[in-house]
Amino acid sequence: MTALWMLRNSCPGTTTPSRERREVGPSRSRARADREPFLRGFIQSFISTHQTTMSQEGFEAASKRRSEKIHKPVSLEEMIAAHPGKTPIQLLQEYGIKTGKPPVYDLEKAEGQAHLPSFTYKVTVDEIVCTGQGPSKKIARHKAAEAALKILKGDCNISLSVPDPAILELPKQQPNQPNPIGTLQELAVKKGWRLPEYSLAQESGPPHKRVFTMTCRVEDFRETGTGTSKKIAKRIAAGKLLEKLKNVPEDGIHLPQVHRVENNVGCTWESLKNSTGEKMSLLKRSSLNIPNCEYAKMLEEVAEEQKFDVIYLDIDELSVNGQYQCLAELSTKPVIICHGTGISCGNAHNGAAHNALQYLKIMVLRK
Repeated sequence: MTALWMLRNSCPGTTTPSRERREVGPSRSRARADREPFLRGFIQSFISTHQTTMSQEGFEAASKRRSEKIHKPVSLEEMIAAHPGKTPIQLLQEYGIKTGKPPVYDLEKAEGQAHLPSFTYKVTVDEIVCTGQGPSKKIARHKAAEAALKILKGDCNISLSVPDPAILELPKQQPNQPNPIGTLQELAVKKGWRLPEYSLAQESGPPHKRVFTMTCRVEDFRETGTGTSKKIAKRIAAGKLLEKLKNVPEDGIHLPQVHRVENNVGCTWESLKNSTGEKMSLLKRSSLNIPNCEYAKMLEEVAEEQKFDVIYLDIDELSVNGQYQCLAELSTKPVIICHGTGISCGNAHNGAAHNALQYLKIMVLRK
């Protein structure tokens, strides 16, 4: 009411209440009609200006609070304490996102032998550059991330609350000690057994600390190994099975594979060349260039007809193109082993079967 009274008295052409009471007749009504449009416009202008001022003040206050929140320093110690189960890679990634400078990893070096590789990764966070080395790409990235976290914290004695999977590396191996996986495979070839078969028996633990149990089988003998990666578990299982086979007397090893090979004496190159079986004859006439063909099924039919076995051995490591890999072993005499790749495990099997069929066709048609 006070504001309206002040507005009315500040407008030109307005009069005091006592003056208005003295005005009578048409002149009073005409004067009021002249003032009302101007008064309404003035009030609306006043309210609009007042609201705009309040909106600007509120926006500036909100912007200030938001700016303070954005530019609030990120405490690495608080992040580590708040996320006790995070790995160095995860912690560094969260730190980079909060600061607007996410880490970038680059593979600098890949060297070493096939059974004992060594990788070196570089991580860049803003102006900080650190490297890490390990027997796998994941472990090397963990090492690089941990080194960067130490520098960011400014303390070389930084301690993560959960053991880093990166420190759980391959079992220590003497420089001249052979790889048990390769040694076991050589023994199987020498004795005429099937190649070792590896399968995943169990997988447990949280995502950042997985534990794998692999089973290694050679004929009727089998052993298991447990480790933080499938490769470690396979190596342990192969080593245990090697020790078991060493302790078994030569005449105490009765393997069905030996009898199966003896029964398949006829499955030689000569017998395959002279075969008049339907499937083998079809293979000799096929172009083997049909897209999306079920070559694994075709190979299975040929094997059943010619009395030899086909075993697919999956390879844990992806190819350089990021595809699945496997080997197809044919129990012919001599044994045939072909490689295959694909976007899935099944595609890799089909690729290996395709290569095996092509090899069979070339050999049986050779003069």
